[in-house]
Amino acid sequence: MSDDGQKQSMTAKIVGAGVTLIAAWAVQKIINAAWKKAKGHELPSPDSTADDIKFSEVAAAAAISGAAISLSRVLATRGAAKLAGRARH
Repeated sequence: MSDDGQKQSMTAKIVGAGVTLIAAWAVQKIINAAWKKAKGHELPSPDSTADDIKFSEVAAAAAISGAAISLSRVLATRGAAKLAGRARH
């Protein structure tokens, strides 16, 4: 691989990581807002000690957050890779 190709590859990785972090952050903000609107209170965190939080709520929040953030990471990574591929041509 040429130096130019290695620079583009490293740039693509850095951009991909940045886009992935931003996407995960944005999805978490959206989930928090939607949860608060639907349930009337903040999203339960895994380390919540409040006795009034049901396990089913914690499990649902974890499942929704995990799935949405994982999906956003995949989409952001693929999008960044596709963009990097276009930049090479």
